[in-house]
Amino acid sequence: MGCDGGTIPRRDELVRVKQKPEQKDKDAEREFRWRHCTLTQQSLQEPIAMCGMGRLYSKQSVIERLLEKEKMPETAEHVKSMKDIRQLQLTPNPAFTEEDKTEGLLDTRHSPYICKLIGLEMSGKFRFVALWSCGCVMSERALKQIKGNAASTCPLCQAPYSVEDVVVLNGNDEDLELMRVKMEMRATKRKNKSKKDKKETKKAEIKTEPQEESQEPAASTSKNVTLEKPSTSSKIKAVANPKRMGAVNAMQDPELKRLKSDFSVAKDPKASDVYKSLFTSHKTEKEQERAHWVTYNPFYN
Repeated sequence: MGCDGGTIPRRDELVRVKQKPEQKDKDAEREFRWRHCTLTQQSLQEPIAMCGMGRLYSKQSVIERLLEKEKMPETAEHVKSMKDIRQLQLTPNPAFTEEDKTEGLLDTRHSPYICKLIGLEMSGKFRFVALWSCGCVMSERALKQIKGNAASTCPLCQAPYSVEDVVVLNGNDEDLELMRVKMEMRATKRKNKSKKDKKETKKAEIKTEPQEESQEPAASTSKNVTLEKPSTSSKIKAVANPKRMGAVNAMQDPELKRLKSDFSVAKDPKASDVYKSLFTSHKTEKEQERAHWVTYNPFYN
């Protein structure tokens, strides 16, 4: 019945043990993340974009999803508008061919993009970063080597950038937490910049208003119209005693001038010449030889 010849069976040969769950192929998972869109799970199509968390997308797929207003998956729920993604400036790999897409082992396949500075392939074996300010992509090793010589300047396009603009592509869990903090920093910086721009526009509008007012007196002088400005002493008196200034203006009223004893109809500019001839103050009455009709006496004159 078996076990002849002194064979000693082992426990795992006699007892069935629980099988271990099938583990994922790390190389296949890594290649999938670097070659497929996070949103549609299909092959990446140029132009390629990234989000603030460092995940890769086909830009056309993101635009279609935003236009259709469909709900984003959990990995891309922070993408709510085109401001939340940045188009990448990638460098094609000259060694990449069509055969590398399907044929050959994962370790021997070439990546479609490389680092322009030191030539490392963007396959996931090496850490790659992208700058949010300009969209340039390079390896993290190259950025650290050049950062000492040209800090806060992109080594590819010479555009300035800050610390929060450095985004790690397809990073680990620790990198994702750091990218979330940097994403909040960029949002706060963008809000402060918009507030500053609004204040500057308001100041510019306030400055243009006095210039328009200054042009109005210039137009009046061209028409020989002179405007008398009140003196500083009159302004001070008006502020100190407004009742007195009101009384002075009232006394200058022509109706009140007629009530004065030294008022003469002959000096009134509004009265007609016929009306003035009725009074003795008229020049015709002063030049006549006989007495006035009121005091005329035919026995004496």
